[in-house]
Amino acid sequence: MFEHGFFGNVLSKYYESGDSVINNSFSILSTIKAGEFFLCVGTAILIGFLISIIYMLTHRKEGYSQSYVLTMIMLPTIVCAILLIINTTAGALTLAGTLTLVRFRSVAGDPKDMAYIFFAMGTGVVCGVGYIGFALVFFAALAIILFVLSETDFGGCKKRHMTLKIAIPENLDYQGVFEPVLAKYTTFYKLRRVKTTNFGTLFELIYSVDVLDNIDQKKFIDELRTHNGNMTINLVFFRYDDKIYEN
Repeated sequence: MFEHGFFGNVLSKYYESGDSVINNSFSILSTIKAGEFFLCVGTAILIGFLISIIYMLTHRKEGYSQSYVLTMIMLPTIVCAILLIINTTAGALTLAGTLTLVRFRSVAGDPKDMAYIFFAMGTGVVCGVGYIGFALVFFAALAIILFVLSETDFGGCKKRHMTLKIAIPENLDYQGVFEPVLAKYTTFYKLRRVKTTNFGTLFELIYSVDVLDNIDQKKFIDELRTHNGNMTINLVFFRYDDKIYEN
């Protein structure tokens, strides 16, 4: 199976002497045997399945989408099969250019999720050029690192960046009203925007705040409600829920 060693290229015998996978200028589809093809694709499927397991393990606390898990399985296989079919310099560059043009129409999510996409694509590329051993080692090394970082909560912040929205009557002078409560329950706060709502009968104050994890959020909101006439208060778990006032 591994004629050139574990880290050898299982497709090397299909290239001319002295040519590398990248420098090769002809397709190997007509000469490659079914055994090598299914070895590369099968390894890509296996690695994709293992990546999906790592993804579920590292996202079990915050949750995950089933479609994303299935994507982790499909991506390495698709990339591997395409590279096996168009294994030429021009074909590889075409594939790379196509992937750079892909845009997700949904709102950009967690950057870690996007990193998993590139993780899956990277293993698919390595399998597609025939380096099965390198693909397995690459997966094992990165999977262990991701799992350890997730379990140790590496880089986790004890503060939560949130957006606080407070509705007040139009006749309330809001300057200095909420600052004592904000200073008590937050480590940082800044008024980002003031806008009118409900045809000008209400004002909405939008703050960017940093809140410690160990505070009583209900008590925090209750104290704010005593200053705004028990009107609507929203505590959003994102620092900048409204991108207009991010500057």
